Amino acid sequence: MKIRTRYAPSPTGKMHVGNLRSALYEFLIAKHENGDFMLRIEDTDQERYVEGATQLIYRTLEKTGLIPDEGPDKDGGYGPYVQSERMRTGIYMKYAKELIEKGEAYYCFCDKERLASLKTEVVDGKEIMIYDKHCLSLTKEEVEANLAQGKPYVIRQNIPNEGKTTFHDELYGDITVDNDQLDDMILIKSDGYPTYNFANVVDDHTMNITHVVRGNEYLSSSPKYVRLYEAFGWQVPVYIHLPLITDENHKKLSKRSGHASFEDLLEQGFVTEAIVNYVALLGWSPEDNREIFSLEELIQEFDYHRISKSPAVFDIVKLRWMNGEYLKAMDFDTFYSMAEPYLKAVITKPYDLKKIAAMVKTRIEVFPDIASHVDFFEELPEYDPDMYTHKKMKTDKASSLEVLKEVLPILEAQEDYSNDGLYQRLLQYVEEKGCKNGYVMWPIRTAVSGKQMTPAGATEILEILGKEESLQRIRKGIALLENA
Repeated sequence: MKIRTRYAPSPTGKMHVGNLRSALYEFLIAKHENGDFMLRIEDTDQERYVEGATQLIYRTLEKTGLIPDEGPDKDGGYGPYVQSERMRTGIYMKYAKELIEKGEAYYCFCDKERLASLKTEVVDGKEIMIYDKHCLSLTKEEVEANLAQGKPYVIRQNIPNEGKTTFHDELYGDITVDNDQLDDMILIKSDGYPTYNFANVVDDHTMNITHVVRGNEYLSSSPKYVRLYEAFGWQVPVYIHLPLITDENHKKLSKRSGHASFEDLLEQGFVTEAIVNYVALLGWSPEDNREIFSLEELIQEFDYHRISKSPAVFDIVKLRWMNGEYLKAMDFDTFYSMAEPYLKAVITKPYDLKKIAAMVKTRIEVFPDIASHVDFFEELPEYDPDMYTHKKMKTDKASSLEVLKEVLPILEAQEDYSNDGLYQRLLQYVEEKGCKNGYVMWPIRTAVSGKQMTPAGATEILEILGKEESLQRIRKGIALLENA
């Protein structure tokens, strides 16, 4: 049996991290076994439809490398791949009527007033109306008369009040529920559109989907899906329900967290490969403790039996670390093309941005970190003269003032302002003075950067700033220390 999985998003906005994980796992499960990965757009909920969201789905799958083998733009013989287009073929109504004939579904003509009078139950914090099967007792003649009059209706699933329903999940095992806990869910809405649940089952079966991957919030609906499969006499797919993704406070990851969608993360300066790698580890772990994987390596390694049932914590600190590892490993030209806009947002002076990019490449975790590392090139910040005191370098304000006054004429006379030329000349001064490198380099670096931490050493900074700007900053440092 060839494995066939599907990613079936609703076009309702940005792709949530949880949806990206579902798509990724579906892709990996299929590709690990040389199976097919399909894209299906579930747009039957017209009220939640967002203009442009379908294009966003295509773009995200392309960026992340989760390329479908078939979908709306790549017919594999199971189309149409958009639910509203499938609906126009009459497929959902055809199967709903088949269930009615089998006694597994029925027409319901109850109006809003009657439904509002029915009792409700609280399930997972939501108030759910329990339908009382009122319309199940209508005779065939009554149903036909109502239909002939054009009376609005929905089609409901007929779940018996007695007995139990059992279904199997690959992670959670066999789950059994009492049928009286299941309500007669709507299959076809009054506007003629199928509900998400019903369309899902019909589409998965008619598209030969073998493995269904989704969040564990759907566990409670699964018995109703299974009853539909059994009512039709269809093979139930392999179910894999994924653990919840929470924030650092163990609350469900929400849009308010600021990093709940793929687009949010890209805007925050994360790279696609790091996001995909990190999302793969939200609930799944390889056999060893390895953490860095390319998409190809994930395909080789991914075994869905190693998915955990425990909630996965989305740790932005861990993602930042992982992103930093990807930036370190990135080839320089690619890094520079991505870093350049961030550098130009801070530095307007005609400095060598490629050299500055090389300085920060191994020091940042996300691209927006660049600003705080390089802003001193644009303008020397106000800084405290106490910064010249450094225990390890054995420097204080007095020794720093002495060094700056002595190196000023040396740097004024220096012709070669390359990093190597400056370093060799200052090394000569260090030897003459009989001190350690840091004793000289710390005051110079402080004077030219005004910062405790810099992405490069003193001579590299001098080279970028050039002779005139460097000397100006050293003179400022001397004046600051003299006034201190």
